[in-house]
Amino acid sequence: MTKKLINQANLTGERALFQAHDLHITNSVFEDGESPLKHGQNLAIDHTIFKWKYPLWYTNHATLNHTTWQPDAHAGIWYTKDLTMEHTRVRATKTFRHASDLHLKDVTFSDAGETLWWCQNVQLDDVTATGDYFGMNSENVVANNLTINGNYAFDGSKNVEVHHSTFITHDAFWNCDNVTVYDSTIIGEYLAWNTKNITFVNCWIESEQGLCYVDHLTMKNCSLVNTNLAFEYCSDIDATINTQITSVKNPINGKISAPAIGETIFDDPQIDASQTTITTGDKEASPND
Repeated sequence: MTKKLINQANLTGERALFQAHDLHITNSVFEDGESPLKHGQNLAIDHTIFKWKYPLWYTNHATLNHTTWQPDAHAGIWYTKDLTMEHTRVRATKTFRHASDLHLKDVTFSDAGETLWWCQNVQLDDVTATGDYFGMNSENVVANNLTINGNYAFDGSKNVEVHHSTFITHDAFWNCDNVTVYDSTIIGEYLAWNTKNITFVNCWIESEQGLCYVDHLTMKNCSLVNTNLAFEYCSDIDATINTQITSVKNPINGKISAPAIGETIFDDPQIDASQTTITTGDKEASPND
């Protein structure tokens, strides 16, 4: 179906294009007025600026290309399905909630607080987000070249796969289930606490008291730099580390291999140190070395 063209429009007022469908909107500005495209269907939007609240709620089958979202366009895309956003700059908070089937490419969130919450089936390519709690409670997320500057990334999320990304974030991947991170850099305290089934492959990690309270932790060819008191109360560990670990404390069971460990601590009488095999260099380490 051919889409009706709206070109160089200045749209104002609440619900300016309520229930719009089969539209191509270009070179336009959504000024004041809440929910201008609420309940929209089959929309193509490009080279357009959003300046006010709630523009795309309950909107399905939309593509956005070269759009700009100003700070007052917060809580912009909630309860949507099948949305593609490319080459876009978002300056507003809380942009995605309860949305599904999203593909974001070359998108920058300069104020990403509380963005991408409770979303499903999400593809992120070349996305940069600055703000806290990005990706909370989302499911089925695949990210390539994702950069996050902010705390608590992906808290409570499930089925997350990350490639070639950078996280500078306190408490990343807490309370998660089924996460795999490849070829990435992670800097921030208390990484992945209370998470089940998390794997890091070829990653560079710096984390104070990182990787504790994890059930089923796998690490393959990873660097742990300036990381202390690691693996506390972790179970089913299979970790191959290619740098010295500052200290390891009270792992429950599994295997840890590293060139060296500054200190190995077993000070909880309920932990049986024999259940964890710790190898440094060519020898097996003794508890409390």
